This record gives sequence, structure tokens and C-alpha cells, in this order.
Amino acid sequence: MNMVKENESWIKRFMVIWTGQAFSLMGSQLVQFALIWYLTIQTGSATVLAIATMVGILPQIVLQPLAGAYVDRWKRRHVMIAADGLIALCTLALVALFMLGVVEIWHIFLILFARASFSAFHWPASQAATTMLVPEKHLTRVAGLNQSLLGLASILAPPLGAVLIAFLPMSQVLAVDVITAGVAILTLVLIKFPEPAARGGPKQRITVDVKETFHYLKHWRGALLLVGMFMLINLLISPAFSLLPLLVLEHFHGRAIDYATIEAVAGIGMLLGGILLSLWGGTKRRIVTVMASTVLAGIGITLIAFVPSNGFLIALGLMLFVGLMLPILNGSVMAMMQACVPSGLQGRVFALLGALAMAASPIGLAIGGPLADSIGIQPLFLVAGVPTAVMGIIGFLLPSLMRVEEPDSRPRKEVLMGLSTITDVLGPNRPQS
Repeated sequence: MNMVKENESWIKRFMVIWTGQAFSLMGSQLVQFALIWYLTIQTGSATVLAIATMVGILPQIVLQPLAGAYVDRWKRRHVMIAADGLIALCTLALVALFMLGVVEIWHIFLILFARASFSAFHWPASQAATTMLVPEKHLTRVAGLNQSLLGLASILAPPLGAVLIAFLPMSQVLAVDVITAGVAILTLVLIKFPEPAARGGPKQRITVDVKETFHYLKHWRGALLLVGMFMLINLLISPAFSLLPLLVLEHFHGRAIDYATIEAVAGIGMLLGGILLSLWGGTKRRIVTVMASTVLAGIGITLIAFVPSNGFLIALGLMLFVGLMLPILNGSVMAMMQACVPSGLQGRVFALLGALAMAASPIGLAIGGPLADSIGIQPLFLVAGVPTAVMGIIGFLLPSLMRVEEPDSRPRKEVLMGLSTITDVLGPNRPQS
């Protein structure tokens, strides 16, 4: 009976928080769609869209390693509340600029930069908090549920955004994000969850924490190989997908509703992929699922490069397929890391891994934007897809990568003991299944 009550306890707490975050994500996705389409219509420039994506990525690359160290020191629930609130304030500032009719392109870049800066704290906090809420054996299924949420947001936000843009001024469209952030904050205020033991020490130890995280990863060869692979993949695919609005506008001669449709179809794929991962749970060795989905996603991306201008329905089918693969890939990676990394290190490690994986994206965007202005957008999908599929195949041939989850391939106990106290590393017990 007690086990049943414990089961119900973690499920209820997780679902209340998850629902609040779902509202917040929906508002953020709607704002993202509205701003990207606004920039597309106002400028028609691949370079501008590339810059918009870049300013949303750079803060996460630069700040996340430091943010992760703070996340492991602070209460993760408080970090999530503060980040949600500050992101909403940024959107509110942009609402005011649109209402006053003084908004400039650089204002949008600045707000995107600020929102991304606060997201650099929110993402590692939310991922580390999941480990404290969910039993280990359910992590892959919960990761699938989170990926389904991303897919659902991608389905609903673009068409809703397109409709709102057609009937409402931009200030009112953006205000939706402020309301949904309020819902997320309310759930976090009401629901508490376990936290790792507080880590003390002088303020200057934050930089030591970051150095220790690099030291931890240096002793985990498989994780470094995985990060290196996804750095290269992100370098190649970021330009192609950041310019998707222009592909719809210029190659397929579409409108806002067509861009919304292709985003929504990709979202349907993500929803289905997330549901599949939740029900299936992935392969016993999660890395097998990661590599197989990488190969299949690469094939789908490659084929987009060959769709003719009258083949919009074919492009929709390919986006559905790629969308299906991404949550299986991303969800399996996150569940693998949540299961392998000690809870007291997760904020730092997740933040550093995320920053490293994204580090090459700005380079790709800096090159891809001007390149697409001169040679077109479709060739970028070929450049992205073929290497992605090839790297997935090569991954199966690398023993260090395929053994990344095995205990003897991870950093040894003496490495962990060198980072902090045993309590800091292990944190409180996980919830029981």
C-alpha cells in the first residue's frame, strides 16, 4: 500500500509541474513562430534569420556551464520560477515596443538574446529536477513524454500563431507568452520536490565547479565522442532548419499558413515519436536507439534537398519523418544522461554537455546564412543530411561510444570523490518506482 502511495505521489507532483511547463512551452513556441515570421516578411533575408537563431544560441553556449554550476548550488525549483518570470518580463518589454510602434529589428535580436540567457538557467534546472521527481526506470518514458510535448507545441503553436497574426496586432500575440509563463510559475510555487543537498563554499568555487565538470567529462570518453558527433551535426543542420521559413516562401512560394503547416506536421512527427518512445521505452542499450535514429534522421534531411518546387506535400511527408526521429534521438540521449550522471552533478554536467553540443551552431549559421543568399537553401539540406547519416553509421563502429552507458566506461569512484563530498555527488535518494 505504501509503495502504491509513493507511486501516486511522484506521478501527481510530476504531472502538475509538467502541465505548467507545457503551458509555458506553448506560449514560447507561439512567440518564436510569430517573431520568425515577422522577420521573414519584414526582411526576406537568410542572413537576418540566421542572426536571429544565433542570438538565441550564443547565450546558452556561453552561460550554460556557469548556470549549471549555480543550478547544483541553488534550489532547482527556485531557478525555474525565476527563469520563467524573467523570460516573461523580456516578452512584456517587446509587447510594449510593438504597442508604441517603435520596434526595430535589433530590439527583437536583443530580446531573443535575453530570453535565451535566462533559458540557459531553466533548461539544466528542469532536466536535473526531473531526475529528482522520476524513478530511474521510467526516465526514458518520461523523456518520450517531454518530446511529445515539444511535438504537440509544434503542432498547435504555428497554426495558432498564424491565425492570431492574421487577426491581432503583434503586441497581443506576444502577450500570450506572459500568461502561459504565469501558469508555469504558479504550479512551481504550489508543488515542491526533493533537492540535492545544498553545496556550500566561497563564491569563487563556482569557477572550480566548472573546471571539475570538464575533469569529470574528460574521464568519460564515450560521452565526449557523443558530444563531438552532435557538435558536428549541429554545425551542419542549424543553417538549413533556421532558414525553413525562406524555403517555404521562396522555393515553395508559400504563405504564413504554409510555414505553419510544415512546422505543425513536423510537430505531429515529434508527438508520435515521443509517444512511441514513451510506450516502447527504447532499446535496452539506449545508445543503439540514439545511433539508429541519427541515421534515419540524416536520410530524411537529405531527401528534402531533392524535393521540387511543386512537391510541397512530399516535403511535408519528409518533415513528418524527420520529426518522428528527433524525439526518439533526443529523448534517448537525455534519459541515458539522467540515468548515468550522479544527481548532485547533473546541473553542471547537463549544462556543459548542452553548451558543447551547441557550440558549433553559430559557426554554421554565420556561414550558412550568407551562403544560402547566394546559392539557395535546398543545398544546405544535402550538406546537413548526408554527414548526419554517415556519422550515425560510424557511431556503431566505435566501441567507446557504444559502451558509453556501461558502469566501467564512466568516470570511476575516485574521480567523483575528487569533485566534492559524497553527499554533493549523490544527492538525495531518487523517488521509488
